[in-house]
Amino acid sequence: MNQYDPKLAQFNLSGVGCWLTLLATFLLLGTVGLGWLVNGFLILIGLAILAPVIGWVGFRWWLQRNLVEDKCPVCAYEFTGFNRTECRCPNCDELLKVEQGQFNRLTPPGTIDVDAVEVSAKQLED
Repeated sequence: MNQYDPKLAQFNLSGVGCWLTLLATFLLLGTVGLGWLVNGFLILIGLAILAPVIGWVGFRWWLQRNLVEDKCPVCAYEFTGFNRTECRCPNCDELLKVEQGQFNRLTPPGTIDVDAVEVSAKQLED
């Protein structure tokens, strides 16, 4: 073999035989009257390609609507959770409920939640 031969005229036809056989089979089925079989096969191939794309777009839409990123009302640790679910803060282990895009403490009925306010004290002289 000569090392200086230009390889521009060489073609790789290794996978063409399979595609030609498949095309010939489809053409034969179409001429015999079984074109519906070819159409059904092509529709299945199209669905197999489109279904993952539609599923991915639907999953992204659902995730964008239901994923909430907020701070814990107890320790102010920022994390994510799903809307309309109960979860625990990974930092302080407080039980939280995700409602309307924010985290709320889940307390038993009758509990009064109070915010503490720091007040400076003055000493009175006697």
